[in-house]
Amino acid sequence: MKPFRRYHLLNILKEGESSSLPLDAFLRDYFRKHKAVGSKDRAEICTNLYGIIRWKGLIDARCTKPITWEKRIEVFLRGPSPQNDDPLHVQVSFPKAFFDRLVSAYGEKRAAELCLSSNEQAPVTVRINPLVAAREALFDKWKSDYPIALCKQSNLGITFEKRINFFALPEFKAGAFEVQDEGSQIIASYVQAKPNDHVLDFCAGSGGKTLAFAHQMEGKGQIYLYDIRPHALLEGKKRLKRAGIQNAQLLDAIKLKKKGLLERMDWILLDVPCSGSGTLRRNPDMKWKFKDEMIPRL
Repeated sequence: MKPFRRYHLLNILKEGESSSLPLDAFLRDYFRKHKAVGSKDRAEICTNLYGIIRWKGLIDARCTKPITWEKRIEVFLRGPSPQNDDPLHVQVSFPKAFFDRLVSAYGEKRAAELCLSSNEQAPVTVRINPLVAAREALFDKWKSDYPIALCKQSNLGITFEKRINFFALPEFKAGAFEVQDEGSQIIASYVQAKPNDHVLDFCAGSGGKTLAFAHQMEGKGQIYLYDIRPHALLEGKKRLKRAGIQNAQLLDAIKLKKKGLLERMDWILLDVPCSGSGTLRRNPDMKWKFKDEMIPRL
C-alpha cells in the first residue's frame, strides 16, 4: 500500500474512532476536506478501511499488546484467519455483548450467520429523484460504466454491485439521485401523499424516506421531519436543499408538542422499531459502538 494512502487510512481510523457520525458520513466529510486524495486513492483506502472495521475483533485477537491502529493495519494486510480455538464471537468479529444478545434471540448458528452476512460488502442502491431525472435515462447512461441492475421492488431504484464515489458524480450534485437502501424506498412508497397534504416523518433520520415521497406533493402542502438525533436532521436539511424540496421543515421536541399539529396530519410515517441493524454492512463501525444501555432507548 502506498505511503500516501496508508497515511490517510491511519488518519481516518484514528479520527473516526471518536466521531459520532456514521462511517459513511464521516468519510464524506473527510474526503471533502482532503481534496488531494484522488478517486483511485479513495477506492483503496475505503476497501482496506471497511475490511479493518468489519474484522477488527479477529484482527485484535492476532495483534500483540498494546493494540494500535498501526498494528491492526499490519495484521489486516497479512490476512488474518479465524482459528478453531477462537471464541465464536471472535471468529465472526463481533463484540461479545452484542453477539450474546443475538445468540439469545436466534440461537448460536443463526447468530453466527447474521454476523458473517453483516461482514460482507453490501450492494449499493440509489433512488432516482423523478423531479430531476428519469430512472431509465440514468440506467442507460450508467450501464456501460458500472455493473448495475434495476430494483425489482422499487420503481425508482438502481442497484450497483460495487460501491463507487457517488458523491463525485454530476448527477448527485444536481440532486438526481440519493443513496438509499431498497427497503427504505419500499417503506416510503406506502405514503401516497398528494399536493396540499400534511405529512409527518416521525423517525426521519437524515430525510431519506422524505425524499422518496416528497415529489408526489409537487411542492404543495407541508412535510415535517422529526428525529431524536439533531445531527441526523441537519444532514437531512442539506439533502432536501440539494433535491430542491422546499415544502419541508424540521421539528424539535417543543414544536412536535404544538397543540393541533398531529391532528393536522394526513400521513404519519413511523419506521419502527429502528435498531439500525439494517445498516451494519454499510456502517460496520456501529457494532463496535454498541452498549447494553442502548437497548432501552430503542
